[in-house]
Amino acid sequence: MGICLLACMALSAHAQTKSWTADNGNGTFTNPLFYDEFSDPDVIRVGDDYYLAGTTMHTVPGLVILHSKDLVNWEFASYCFDRFDFPEDRFALRNHQEIYGQGIWAPAIRYANGQFYVFSNINGKGLQCYTAKDIHGPWTHHNMQGNIYDLSVLFDDDGKIYAIHKYGEVHCTELKPDMSGPVEGTDRVIIPEGNGVGEGHHMYKINGMYYLISTDYSPNGRTLCSRSKSIWGPYETRVIEADETYGYHGVGRTTVPRGEKYRIGSDGTKFGVAPASPDATGCDNAHQGGIVQAKDGTWWALLMQDFHSVGRTVCLMPMTWEDGWPMVGLKGNPGRAPRTWFKPGVEPGVESVAVPQQQTIRRAPYDRSDNFNGKALKPIWQWNHNPDDKLWSLKGGRLRIQSQPSEQLMWARNTLTQRVIGPKSIATVELYTKGMKDGDVCGLGNINVPCSWIGIVKQGNTLTLRSFEQMTNDTTEISLSSLLSPLSSNRILLRCIGDYDNNQMQYAYSTDGVTFQTLGRIMPLTYQLITFQGSRHALFAYNTKGKQGGYAEFDNFTVEEPCADRSQNIPYGKTIRIINKATGRPAIALKHGVLYDTHAGDKSELTQFKVIDRGQGMVALQCADGRYIKVYGDGLPGDVRFTTTLVPVASSDGNALLPTTDDINSTTFLWQDFLDHDFMLLSLKNHRYLGKSPTTGSPYSWDFAGPDPARRNGAVLQWEEVK
Repeated sequence: MGICLLACMALSAHAQTKSWTADNGNGTFTNPLFYDEFSDPDVIRVGDDYYLAGTTMHTVPGLVILHSKDLVNWEFASYCFDRFDFPEDRFALRNHQEIYGQGIWAPAIRYANGQFYVFSNINGKGLQCYTAKDIHGPWTHHNMQGNIYDLSVLFDDDGKIYAIHKYGEVHCTELKPDMSGPVEGTDRVIIPEGNGVGEGHHMYKINGMYYLISTDYSPNGRTLCSRSKSIWGPYETRVIEADETYGYHGVGRTTVPRGEKYRIGSDGTKFGVAPASPDATGCDNAHQGGIVQAKDGTWWALLMQDFHSVGRTVCLMPMTWEDGWPMVGLKGNPGRAPRTWFKPGVEPGVESVAVPQQQTIRRAPYDRSDNFNGKALKPIWQWNHNPDDKLWSLKGGRLRIQSQPSEQLMWARNTLTQRVIGPKSIATVELYTKGMKDGDVCGLGNINVPCSWIGIVKQGNTLTLRSFEQMTNDTTEISLSSLLSPLSSNRILLRCIGDYDNNQMQYAYSTDGVTFQTLGRIMPLTYQLITFQGSRHALFAYNTKGKQGGYAEFDNFTVEEPCADRSQNIPYGKTIRIINKATGRPAIALKHGVLYDTHAGDKSELTQFKVIDRGQGMVALQCADGRYIKVYGDGLPGDVRFTTTLVPVASSDGNALLPTTDDINSTTFLWQDFLDHDFMLLSLKNHRYLGKSPTTGSPYSWDFAGPDPARRNGAVLQWEEVK
């Protein structure tokens, strides 16, 4: 993968500011909504506006809220608080006290009584509530205490307020209207242990019925719904989503031997990586999250899923009501959801006027690059624990961080972070070293366990460029005096090249801002449950000699995303071969009339298919001999056959799109972009995917529920262009 990383770096020579957005610009979206971490999502709609709240753990500002008009394009709205307002050392990373993987998490956002409420738990402090009349704040903090966490809150029709919480044995507790705490003596078990219900609860009252959406991680991740006519039960429960991985398997978890001095480890710790099976879903598949009814009456789930070393992020999934149950997915394929689907208010072939154009501006939630010329940090930035606000500043168009005593990055105070963004990205920053003193270490790092960094070390009057990797406790160094271009301006550019879908990264540097050289090896990345966060870029300065040192200055932090522009990912108008990822064999349109596979390397005419644009991300596939692929019947093996007729999807004037018919649905498929030429085809007839078993010898069918974690069950395909 070294070539891949270097290719990524080469792209950075061109200005590239486009950031990942799920909106494809054609009436469809592709998951994830964000390619950076956003865990424990909870969503509400207030009028025409949607609000999404998520976990921030130990970083501040805390409890993030995003706003959307269409459930697909989101923008930053607010943080509920700027700093943890508790004096203990652990909230500020003082005296070897920390809250890594703790802090504040799993929020519930609600709107009632003319104001917004966000409920969440802080480890060791109990239940917290933040209220505001305006989503942008200011927010009022209510310390409700009480052993209530990972909760949902329901404002019932009779004015009572209920918190639903705990794992397995689900409890319901009434809350006081003034948010001063739980109502004493009201805690009751509403679902006893033994019903397979987990945690991460989201309670709703719909048409007089109580619906509790929960997630369970034992033995693997899945989403459940429990329903009752009374808040107190009894409840019946069923699984409404399972095994949806979008073709992503678990990533190796960091292991730390017992008996280490610190829970987060220290330099010299013998870290390990527990291997993950590429075939297992584990807890990495889509699970915890909320549901919401859109303005057009459709229902949607926003569930989190692990996307390798990026961490957990959000996927938008259509829902279908069946026999009074809100099932994730489409009719005919319950429990699974497409990676690419039509936006709320958009139907195949017909874009609804329910979503005004001015409300559907394609946007990413954040501007990730920062020249630090503003009076405040951009909202993408978060501090690692509460900072000492006297020891950092925005000054002269730069970020200045005073170095404080620390033996390593994970204990360094005033470290400024932002989430990495996948699937690939390149982060670059200018570091100015003039203010450094003896013992200072300053640079660009990755806050993770294990951590890593590239930066400048000052020992006496000597400056050394160093790359450090905590996993192996290894350093790679270059004396700055040996570089061809000395630091005459006290400036060096540092870079992190990340391939996060493949869980690896590498550091690089430049003294002239044009030519970059790598330093250190390509490092493996993990997602771990020690900090409970994915990888994070970090700007840091600390002193290893137990004193307050000098300072580092940072400027022109940029993030480039080579994969953000997906406009060319569907090969419209091109002739391609379809290679089954499970076997490496191309598909062939047999004269006998079924779609089968042939030997690897077969380049005959019947392995060639032209991709015909049907609008809104939909395609038809035409064989080289003029036939079109069509799904017959229920799409069982042998029902992927051919027709010589392709029903048009546009009116005679070529302007207005027409509603789809069964004939159109049978020959029109929604392209599922899995990046890097991986794709799936979703039938609009039965909402299942094209695939071929790699073991049975059956011909292609259109009855696959979805991909497996390793993308080798026969449903994930690759395309190669026929020149």
